[in-house]
Amino acid sequence: MAFHEAIKQLTALMDEVNEQQRSTFQIMHQGYPSDAMARFLKAREWNVPKAHTMLMNCLNWRLQNEIDNILSKPIVPVDLYRAVRDSQLLGLSGYSKGGLPVFAIGVGQSSFDKASVHYYVQSHIQINEYRDRVVLPTAGKKHGKHVGTCIKVLDMTGLKLSALSQIKLMTIISSVDDQNYPEKTETYYIVNAPYIFSSCWKVVKPLLQERTRKKVQVLQGCGREELLKIMEYSSLPHFCRREGACSSRYSSSSVRPNNCFSLDHPFHQQLYNYMMHQAHDISPNLPIKQGSFHVTVPEPDPEGVKIAETIESEMHKFEDQSRTDCATAALSRPMNGLKIFSD
Repeated sequence: MAFHEAIKQLTALMDEVNEQQRSTFQIMHQGYPSDAMARFLKAREWNVPKAHTMLMNCLNWRLQNEIDNILSKPIVPVDLYRAVRDSQLLGLSGYSKGGLPVFAIGVGQSSFDKASVHYYVQSHIQINEYRDRVVLPTAGKKHGKHVGTCIKVLDMTGLKLSALSQIKLMTIISSVDDQNYPEKTETYYIVNAPYIFSSCWKVVKPLLQERTRKKVQVLQGCGREELLKIMEYSSLPHFCRREGACSSRYSSSSVRPNNCFSLDHPFHQQLYNYMMHQAHDISPNLPIKQGSFHVTVPEPDPEGVKIAETIESEMHKFEDQSRTDCATAALSRPMNGLKIFSD
């Protein structure tokens, strides 16, 4: 079906939504309704009825969970938010030469162990909403064109078998993105990939849809040379700045503002100040309420479940192999000083 015909049909269906749904859709599309509809159509292989169902589910999810107000619910006190930022490594490092925001994600060193699951989900959605309502529109104005997607650089430094304990949370976050923020990423660049990632990628790659596979590029080492083709040095994530500095959390610890994961980085300072101002604008005479903002998490789609199960299975295999290798190595060590036979 032609692009314009699919948009036309979905537009006709969206004309029938109620006022609340229309209002939250306006916050979603930021003045570009056709672009928003195209993302949902693409996520459902241009099947209009399926895209309509997906989009309506998204609108209802936003209304039921008051997502339109989530940027007025900062995580307080600030020490708790700092702990979230230090254990959920995500930030804006700059912009590509084409004007797309570059988000860096420290996959291998995100521990997710300083707060409850609800805080991590809340923080992730807040960054999504700030990206869509502030970062992307600002980039569009600067470059004189609509900017609706971003680039993500995923640092696999430190990826270990212990990541098995985080698969459930990462599946939750992935489900939120897949079902409510589809097709927002232009390209995923994987850097500093250890063997365990390569092992998992081999079995996961065939499970991904072709359009997703095309978005993923696994770069050699820290990916600096390849990334410099699409962005300036100043926009490189700190873990890509030079060979050998491949640590998401610590490579720029001496200059914290350069570490885009840190709460001290300008992006996170601007985001947190924005949320604090939003909170005070809504309730100027009341203290900001402490406690996490609970969000109903959509059920993961079958594809997402299968991928998570495959990763978990592969990591268990890797764990078993590691134990076998360790045992073999121990048995092969020379037993210095041990007498088997006595004289």
